[in-house]
Amino acid sequence: MIGAMSDAPTPAKVHGSWQHRLVGWLVGIIWKTLGTTLRISIEDHAGILKAADNEPFIWSFWHNRVVIIPPLRHRFFPGRADGATMASQSKDGEWAAQMIKNVSITPIRGSTARGGSAAVREMARFLRRGEDVGITPDGSRGPRYHFKAGLVMLAQISGRPVMPVGVEYAHCIRFRSWDGFMIPYPFSHVKVTFGELVYVKRTHSEVEFEAERLRCEQAMMALVKTY
Repeated sequence: MIGAMSDAPTPAKVHGSWQHRLVGWLVGIIWKTLGTTLRISIEDHAGILKAADNEPFIWSFWHNRVVIIPPLRHRFFPGRADGATMASQSKDGEWAAQMIKNVSITPIRGSTARGGSAAVREMARFLRRGEDVGITPDGSRGPRYHFKAGLVMLAQISGRPVMPVGVEYAHCIRFRSWDGFMIPYPFSHVKVTFGELVYVKRTHSEVEFEAERLRCEQAMMALVKTY
């Protein structure tokens, strides 16, 4: 599940050029292989480890820590459906969509910056079917650690809780990108914290909506140690 909404989401219909497919396949293999080497420990305040497999959550994780999410799900949650995430509709988003598809997650093309789009409704349909969705609320172009409106709207539409996911890598490569993207070293330790669930309230004004957005953002930032 990875994140960045327009009026024409394309779940499960990611085609792209042969170059996109080839790179997506190669990166998928590397991604899966890296995941098998990592030593992952979990702190579960959300209760997801004990939840029924068909009880869906909105996984929320910052863009720079997304690498761990597919290996985490495959190792610790094999009974849960693969679920979905967003990939932007930019050219870069096509590469991302292929990579996401090749780690067994459904990409939905769009951007959380545009909360009223069809992509939010598509993700709500996944949740109603009992499947998880994952979003990077600051993706795909930032600013870093800014919780965008789309995820708040998804939680309001679906009625499902936001589950903040905190990730800390003991050793990693960090890129000089807008988000400071991180890739953990093979065989290194990764601590994952599932924060307490955030049930987003229905709102009737911009002020109330902003208060809910900030509440979600603060819940996410409480899990961040590496900036």
